[in-house]
Amino acid sequence: MKILVINGPNLNMLGIREPDIYGRETYSSLCEKIRAHAEKIAVDTEIYQSNHEGDLVDKIQAAYGKFDGIVINPAAYTHTSVALLDALKAVCIPAVEVHISDVSLREDFRQISYVRAACEKTISGHGTDGYLEAIDYLLEKYGES
Repeated sequence: MKILVINGPNLNMLGIREPDIYGRETYSSLCEKIRAHAEKIAVDTEIYQSNHEGDLVDKIQAAYGKFDGIVINPAAYTHTSVALLDALKAVCIPAVEVHISDVSLREDFRQISYVRAACEKTISGHGTDGYLEAIDYLLEKYGES
C-alpha cells in the first residue's frame, strides 16, 4: 500500500509554533515517526508539506493513479479551501483528515472543515499519533490481506 501524507501551512513550524496547543515535537521528528511506523507495518509513504494552497492542490492531483490513500492535515486551509476539497474529490483516493489539536474545542471558525466532505474519517486531538491512526485505518480498510 502506498500512502501520501500531506501537511499544510505552518506545520513545518511544529515544535516552535504554539507548543501549548501543538506540543514540542518538531516537524522532522513527526516525519521520522511516520516513516518508522510505516516501515514497521510495510506501508510505503511519501510526506509532503507546503505553505502554499496551489502546491497542495498540485500534489493531490499528482497522486492520482500513484497512491492508494491520502492522510491530510490541511492546517489553516481546512477552514478556507474549497480548492483542496475539489482536488480530493477529483482524484477519488480514500482520504483521512488529521488535526493534531482538538479543533472542536477551539475557535468558532475552526469548526468548519471544507475537506471533511471528501474524507472518510477525521482524527482530531490525538496529537501526532493521529497520523499513525490514519495510516492504520487506511491499511486496515484498503490494504492487501
